[in-house]
Amino acid sequence: MLPASLKSDFPILGKSVNDRPLVYLDNAATSQKPRAVLDASRHYYEAVNSNIHRGTHFLARAATAAHEAARETIATHIHAASSDEVIFTSGATEGVNLVSDILSLSAGDEILISTLEHHANIVPWQMLAQRSGAKLVVIPCDENGVLDQNAFTNLLSEKTKIFALTWISNAFGTVNPVREMTAAAKKYGAIVLIDAAQAIPHLNIDVRDLGADFLVFSGHKVYAPTGIGVLWGKLDLLKSLPPWKGGGEMIKQVTFEGTTYNDPPFKYEAGTPNIEGAIALAAALEYVKSIGIDAIHDHEQKLIAAAAEALSEIPGIRLYGPSDRIGALSFAIEGVHHYDLGTLIDQMGVAVRTGHHCCQPLMSRFGITGTTRASFALYNTMEDIESLATAVKKAAAMLR
Repeated sequence: MLPASLKSDFPILGKSVNDRPLVYLDNAATSQKPRAVLDASRHYYEAVNSNIHRGTHFLARAATAAHEAARETIATHIHAASSDEVIFTSGATEGVNLVSDILSLSAGDEILISTLEHHANIVPWQMLAQRSGAKLVVIPCDENGVLDQNAFTNLLSEKTKIFALTWISNAFGTVNPVREMTAAAKKYGAIVLIDAAQAIPHLNIDVRDLGADFLVFSGHKVYAPTGIGVLWGKLDLLKSLPPWKGGGEMIKQVTFEGTTYNDPPFKYEAGTPNIEGAIALAAALEYVKSIGIDAIHDHEQKLIAAAAEALSEIPGIRLYGPSDRIGALSFAIEGVHHYDLGTLIDQMGVAVRTGHHCCQPLMSRFGITGTTRASFALYNTMEDIESLATAVKKAAAMLR
């Protein structure tokens, strides 16, 4: 287990809620930020703040160097072949929208997604299907929230032009076999996008080993600020596709007669970027590296297993997702509404998430409107799990 002293790296975790120490178990929604990230953000504005790439003065050069060093750090962290493959976005949602907007389909083509997807990996593809006349096809899941691999195999065909898949379900913690599923889709020539928003804080990511064409994630899931994220794409593919937005930085030359576009990644980064966010995201990944992603994964798996065991003792409870879930543990108690449960738990100082978790189709698959979800990070402890179990037991007894 990781040392409990890591909590002291996160100033907000010293807060009290309703005269109780804060137990923060809403990490799948957003993570808290270590002092190293807060310091990186503050240092940028206090010492480096300037617009980047075109200025010749000292601050412009310093800000540009820090921003591009951040891109290199992120490329290294995900094992990209080149930092030119790393495009800064506002988050995973923008990354999916960017890709769905620059790809072209025709009537009769198919876009394959899964029942486990977050709305951000559903709605952009629906919009593309509506524009193009393509068809959205969905891989079903079983009663454990695991994708039906036989159905997946049968749904693949020459019509499958795009395959978009979450690595880890934000609702149930299901881990999909992304490498194997990517390889199967590539046999049919499909373009593959992986949503790694929930994978980035828990797993080692090697985009070259993965075999996909695109991968997206959000910084705020991995201890960085909100409003910053990454779209990784294979460089040759990025070069061949059209730009997304027009403006400064994404051009080489502009005349009223026409414009020539910049090379990736700048081709997809119109306007002034979130410079501070990129620098802080790099600081967050360096913080993760200093602890070790394997150590973090092992620590969190012990926590989630302990939470599942403790909660399973509560009469009438159902745990959703497979036993090898990662990151998130969703549950419901018979006769108790998830919102009421979450509200009472909060009064005991425990922060969890309630609702459909931006996965309404998945909730419909199970005939529910939502769940209560506890989700885990490197700073959580076994004491947090005990607090969660105690709070849920008390709240359930009060609501029955």
